Amino acid sequence: MANNVEALVAALAKELQQAAPVMETLVKDLKPAPNPPQPAPAASGQYTQQDYPMLEKHRDAIRTPTGKTVDDITLESVLEGKVTMADVRISPEMLRAQADIAQDAGKPAMGENLRRAAELTQVPDEEVIRMYDMLRPNRATKAQLLELAKTLETQYHAPMCAALVREAVEVYEKRGILKAG
Repeated sequence: MANNVEALVAALAKELQQAAPVMETLVKDLKPAPNPPQPAPAASGQYTQQDYPMLEKHRDAIRTPTGKTVDDITLESVLEGKVTMADVRISPEMLRAQADIAQDAGKPAMGENLRRAAELTQVPDEEVIRMYDMLRPNRATKAQLLELAKTLETQYHAPMCAALVREAVEVYEKRGILKAG
């Protein structure tokens, strides 16, 4: 999977390189918009719906898992090979900030989903795909899913995801959609 992603990034970089002269001509006369004042998160340290959209209101707080800022991700840096796939992933901190905003906006389910997504940023892509496949009906036994929950909790420090898997085990058991074994 990593090779496919790298090949896709290489192909995209090549296309961008070919399009660079045209892009430069198109954006030459554009002037950047002035940055509005950046409000800080609430005293609790959590963001609220007034902090949305974060790109406009907290541009300086947005960082990738590698520490790059929004301004570091440019066409030029991609073409120069200074931007990798890891540089364009969302960080767990940004997912938790979005979860705070969703929660404050009265969308607790979305907030919980974003917090679980933040936990999953620590899990390798291949492992996420394997886990997803295990969670499909009749693909794993009760013991395998409980072991998956334990792995999420102990190895990846993802207690919310582990709790969701345990909840799925209960539902799968009631519906008879666990793999026999």
